[in-house]
Amino acid sequence: MSFTAADGRRLTYRKLGHGPVLVCHPGGPGFSSTYFGDLAALWEQYTLIMLNPRGTGGSDRPRDSSQYQVDDYVADLEDLRGHLGLERMLLLGHSHGGIVAQAYAATHPSRVRRLVLASTLCRFGPEQESAMRAGMDRRTGQPWAADAIEALEEEQAGRFTTDEELSGIVFRELPLYFAHYGPAEAGYLDTLKTETINSDALKLFNAEIFNTFDLRGNLASITAPTLVITGDEDFICGPICAEEICGGVKGARMVIVGDAGHMLFVEQPQVFHDEVADFLAPSSSP
Repeated sequence: MSFTAADGRRLTYRKLGHGPVLVCHPGGPGFSSTYFGDLAALWEQYTLIMLNPRGTGGSDRPRDSSQYQVDDYVADLEDLRGHLGLERMLLLGHSHGGIVAQAYAATHPSRVRRLVLASTLCRFGPEQESAMRAGMDRRTGQPWAADAIEALEEEQAGRFTTDEELSGIVFRELPLYFAHYGPAEAGYLDTLKTETINSDALKLFNAEIFNTFDLRGNLASITAPTLVITGDEDFICGPICAEEICGGVKGARMVIVGDAGHMLFVEQPQVFHDEVADFLAPSSSP
C-alpha cells in the first residue's frame, strides 16, 4: 500500500492483521520493513502498519541524498499518521526506528497514545561504546566473529559506494546482532537477502549522526506511556541504552529480555509478543 508525502514522494507500507492500528517503524537506517516479518505475531491483536522508510521497499528516495536526517523521517511518519486518519496512534520503533519514534513522540506528543521503543538508544556516547565493545568481545570465540567485526568496521567507516556493496557487508556483520547465531538465525537472514539496503541513508547516518546525536534533552517532552524493551545480549542497544531512555521518559517501563540480542522479536518472539501486547492493551496501566 502507498500514500503521497507532503513533498510529493511516494511512500509504501505493509498492512497485516486486524484490531487497533499499530504503526511500526523499522531500523537501519536503510532497511525496509521486510525484516519485521510478522513481528512476533502481533498481527493477531493489532493491525500492523509497517512503514517502508524513504528510499526502501518501494518508497521513493528523496531528491537530495542528504535528506535522511532524523527530522526527515519524523516528517514522513507524521504524513503517514495523516494518511491513516489517526488522531493519536500506537507507535513502535525498532533500532533506528526507535530513534525516529522518540523524536516523533517528543515533537508531536499529543499524537502518540502509547509508545514502544525496541532495541534502541537515545545517544551513542562513551558508555555505549564500551558496552558495544564488551558485547563484541563476548562473541570473539565464534567462528564467524572475526569476519563479522571486520564487516561492522567497514560499514561504520563507510567503505562502500553502492547498495549492493553495503548489502554484502551488512549480511557479514549481522551474526553479531543475535545472542546466539545458529541455523535458525541463518535461515532468518536468508529470507532477507533479496532486500536492497539504501546505502545513502546508512552512510549519512554513520558519517554525520551516529556519534553526535543526543535525544536526552527531548525525552521529557514525551508524554505517552512508554515501553522500553531490549535484549540482555544486544551488543549495540542493550540494557545501558534502555536505562538511559527510561531515565528521561517519565514513567517509562523497562523490560530486559533474557537470552536475546538486537533481533529480540525473532530470538524471543513469545516474550516480545506478550510484553508488547500486554503494554498496548487498553486495560494496561501506564
